[in-house]
Amino acid sequence: MSYIHLAEPGPPGSPTLVMLHGTGGDEREFLAFGQSLASGVGFLSLRGKEPERGANRWFRRHAEGVFDVPNLIERADELGEYVQQALPDTPRIAVGFSNGANIAAAVLLQQPAAFDAALLLAPMVPYEPTALPDGTLPDLGGKPILMVCGEHDPIVPRSNAQHLATLLATAGADLQIHWHAGGHSPDQTALFVAKAWLARQKQALARPDAI
Repeated sequence: MSYIHLAEPGPPGSPTLVMLHGTGGDEREFLAFGQSLASGVGFLSLRGKEPERGANRWFRRHAEGVFDVPNLIERADELGEYVQQALPDTPRIAVGFSNGANIAAAVLLQQPAAFDAALLLAPMVPYEPTALPDGTLPDLGGKPILMVCGEHDPIVPRSNAQHLATLLATAGADLQIHWHAGGHSPDQTALFVAKAWLARQKQALARPDAI
């Protein structure tokens, strides 16, 4: 089990941002994006394994917004196991955009221990909990999650994003949602919110005993 990736260790005791690109992105582009959001942390930027007409993706889909759920569940389990094995001794913060945010949400529903916090940019519901083997939501135990969503997103309807927020909050996440006035990509105000949130998580998740 491996991924094409780029890794940059952070200072001792600091969290690692697990960077999950959107459709058509790659590990280099999204590493650079992560570096624009946070400093004093580690980075693990991965490339999705399900190419679609030459574009990197994390899981297959049948059409826009219509996911291949068995494939998504399989890929999310693989990703959750990988990050725990690759980063056993550091707090892990998922940072996903669009398709990357969707698989991060799926990992949270399937393997909550894989991430200690998550920044989800333009996410949508990956599947209903009934798609899971036991048909129930996990216990996210107060895990900090920030969703950044566009009021005029042409891909993710507001009702869909709000439904995901409800699922994560019902599962026990410390869920915050920031609505910006733009579309699918976050605007500058939303990025400022994301940076401030990541700075707080860096402080909250740092392990002084590892320094």
